[in-house]
Amino acid sequence: MRSEPVRIDLSAADLDRLHRRLDETVLPEPTPGAHGIPMPTLRRLLDRWRSGEPWRALVERHAALDHRLVEVEGTRIHCVVLPGPDEGRLPVVLTHGWPYTVNEMLPLAELLAERTDVVVPSLPGTLLSQPLPEPFTSAGVARRWRGLMRALGHERFLTYGEDVGSSVSDWLAGAHPDAAVGIVATHASFGVRDRGEAMDDAERAFFARFDAEGPLAGGYAHQQGSRPDTTAAALLDSPAGLAAWVGEKMLEWAGDEGLDDDAVLAPVMLLHATRSIGTSFRPYADSGERPHPIVEVPAAVRVQRREVDYPRSLAERSYRDLRSFSVLERGGHFPGLEAPDEVAEAILQLDAAVRRGSRDAGGCAVRSSTG
Repeated sequence: MRSEPVRIDLSAADLDRLHRRLDETVLPEPTPGAHGIPMPTLRRLLDRWRSGEPWRALVERHAALDHRLVEVEGTRIHCVVLPGPDEGRLPVVLTHGWPYTVNEMLPLAELLAERTDVVVPSLPGTLLSQPLPEPFTSAGVARRWRGLMRALGHERFLTYGEDVGSSVSDWLAGAHPDAAVGIVATHASFGVRDRGEAMDDAERAFFARFDAEGPLAGGYAHQQGSRPDTTAAALLDSPAGLAAWVGEKMLEWAGDEGLDDDAVLAPVMLLHATRSIGTSFRPYADSGERPHPIVEVPAAVRVQRREVDYPRSLAERSYRDLRSFSVLERGGHFPGLEAPDEVAEAILQLDAAVRRGSRDAGGCAVRSSTG
């Protein structure tokens, strides 16, 4: 397995082309009563992007970080490595979701790096990570994350993921309990339904409420899954289209506090710079995904506020060694970005519990997985 440093940036020619495209943008007339990003909001985002200030700040921030390309099973994986002090704590791997990137995990990663080593990989097909040679599955990514952590010198670690990355994290803890010895989940498993298990009234009510949002809220996923190449062709060639597509979800899924314009633009700019919007659709377009596994290693669930009615009973049947369960006090779909202190506290508490259990059990803190 090879590891090499890498930097994300745009050439002068690419920047000139981007600015021309932004200058030439023609926005549509808004449709009365339709859902989507408001055109005044989109215009404001494009003007801010055109100023160059958000991109310069983003490049400067990432230039100070250790970006690496690591080859695992013949696939190039991009990751950010944040070394922490040698305090004997377990390292942590953090996995982002869609439409965001490693950048949106940095507030959490930087807090954790004050105490331990942190690795933040880009999902296959996102930023500088190559798409998988086979159909994208969370189990396949989890296996590569195991190899990535081993290549970076980490045999045992904790795992945390959001959105698409939450399924990767569940598979990492469920299928590789010798390595991923504890898990914190803010997008907790829906495995009970996926496995066809009987549900009680509270569980059925949660899924009924969640499903009721599907026809409109899930339109993007249907398009990315059914027409990925068509969608990618439009977004890859249009900075304004990409800002509308990604920015809508960043704004819609954030908590009540909202996100500032630069935070909304960050994943837009990174996906544009790496031309990876199309391959980032692979989790939606590929088939073969299996239900989340049953996780037997120690777990902590902090429910993100967009799923505030998620019942503890659902967590207990997917995470068999559930150490704690609560709802995050703030934020929305992006806890690592919106509530990093709460998530970091949960991870550090679980770290202490797992290490204490390892000592008490003579070095064996987890039961074997049935996933």
